[in-house]
Order: sequence, then C-alpha cells, then structure tokens
Amino acid sequence: MKIALVGYGKMGHIIEEVAKSRGHQIVCTIDVDNPQDFESDAFKSADVAIEFTMPSSAYNNVKKAFAAGVKVVSGTTSWLPEHRDEMERLCAEGHTLFWSSNFSIGVYIFSAVNSYLAGIMDKFENYDVAMDEVHHCHKLDSPSGTAVTLAEGILARLSRKGSWANELAPLGEVESFKTPAQGDALQIFSYRHDEVPGIHTVRYESDADRIVITHDAKSRRGFALGAVMAAEY
Repeated sequence: MKIALVGYGKMGHIIEEVAKSRGHQIVCTIDVDNPQDFESDAFKSADVAIEFTMPSSAYNNVKKAFAAGVKVVSGTTSWLPEHRDEMERLCAEGHTLFWSSNFSIGVYIFSAVNSYLAGIMDKFENYDVAMDEVHHCHKLDSPSGTAVTLAEGILARLSRKGSWANELAPLGEVESFKTPAQGDALQIFSYRHDEVPGIHTVRYESDADRIVITHDAKSRRGFALGAVMAAEY
C-alpha cells in the first residue's frame, strides 16, 4: 500500500516506521514547510493519507487530500465536531475519512470496558464518577479527544450525569485524584507534564471505597499501529 504522511513530527516518524515494518511504502511526507506537496504527483499516487497534525490545520489538510483524490485516516482531535456535517456530505459524495479520537487497540478495549462499567454503576447512586487524563506538556487541547469519547460513553449509560466539565491543572502538576464535585456534570481533570504519551483513568468514588480503571500508554507506538491498521482497512 502507498501511504502519504500528513504531519511529520514524532507521531509521523513512528507511523512511518510501523508502516514500513508491515510492508507498506511511504510515497510522500507533508509538514508545515511543504504544504504545496498536496498537489504533487507523489501525494496523488497514495492509496491513503494518514494525518496527525493540529486541530487548526486538520480540516484544511483533509479537504486538500480529498481534492487530490486521496482517502484519509485522521487522528487529530478537536476539529471534527465543527465540520461533521460537511465531512458527512463529502463522504456521501464518494470521499473517505476514517477518524478516531484514539487509534490504540488497547484504548478501544478500554472504552468498551468503560461503557460496560457505567451501565453497572447506573444502579449504584452512592458512587460519584470522575475522570483523570494525563498527557505530555506539548498537548494543546484539553480535555483530550480520548477523554471526551470516554465521557460520552459514560453519559450514554449513567443516567445521573448529563454533561461533562473540564478542569485543567497548572502545567507540571501531577495527577492527584481530586474529589469530584457532586452534580449533573461528569468532571474531567486534565494534567500536562513531561513526555507522558497518555494516561486515562475513570474512577467511581463512594464513602466506603473507590473503583478505578486505567489505560496507560507506554509509548506512541500503539496509536501508530492502530492508524496503520485503519489505513489497511
């Protein structure tokens, strides 16, 4: 398979490594210094583009890929809700976009466990729920796209919560299991420090005990593998 990489930072390099190890060819890499290459023959020859960039540029990147006739796998968070209607229209017209807030297979499994647990906890109103997410200090969005997806999974199954609210801790503050405020909103506590690839924790608190489930990414490789598998699909 011929793959174009849109975004050639840390994730882009790891995706390149994983893709080559699975027998694929990288035909084009696009970053901030060569956006004109969306119009190149090399980019147009790609079977699919894998896009990991910034929320501010993802929409235009996808549109440029579509204009070149290239399918897109996008792992950039916090841009799709604003443009969902247009993306659905473009895909109905024949373009292809495979987007996820997190391509890690482990996170997919964790998400299923999270939804199942929320359904159980709906019967036990003495437990309040909160979420903690920890990422590297370069991450700009808060909460993470994965945290939002997990929160939506909880809200769909836990009737006593109707929305989520985010609190971003000062840069460098370490996860501390803050006490959630009682109320309708599911609280998400966000922490940014060091080079943490991503930790997501969902916890149910009562006066008697705490139930905790956690996904702790050891590296970015799991995200890269999932994105390449999505491109293969």
